[in-house]
Amino acid sequence: MIRPAVLADLPALAALEEELFGDDAWNEALVRQEIEGPGRRFVVSEDGAGRLDGYAVTMTAGDIVDLLRIAVRAESRRTGLASRLLDELLVDTDDASRMLLEVSVSNASALGFYVARQFSVIDVRPHYYRDGSEALVMCRWLPGAARAETATRND
Repeated sequence: MIRPAVLADLPALAALEEELFGDDAWNEALVRQEIEGPGRRFVVSEDGAGRLDGYAVTMTAGDIVDLLRIAVRAESRRTGLASRLLDELLVDTDDASRMLLEVSVSNASALGFYVARQFSVIDVRPHYYRDGSEALVMCRWLPGAARAETATRND
């Protein structure tokens, strides 16, 4: 089941962040900021036992939706969960023209996932991550972009 994150999820989300991201994990205060922050959408997935097995977070500013985090517990990977989380965040993006994200150039599985989900590399950020690796900036045009372009052209 995918649902909006709530403050009661904070301990489980912070623990999952630590498990999945180690030194780069968001602490509980940062997770709280993402749940409560303006323009944020934070969704979680619960397994059949009520345990969180994944989550995703976006921030919308103007016509850009920034995918801040998508994370899935190791034993839940390759089940389509990441796609379902992303699909949930693509709902109600009518005013946005594109979704952006950064991903490490060394994260081959994430790169494959994003390319399969219609994201394209548009830029490179050298030395972006703590380990010095580059980030690829990826973009996916959203359906609202076509509508906005048509409306502008016909005004």
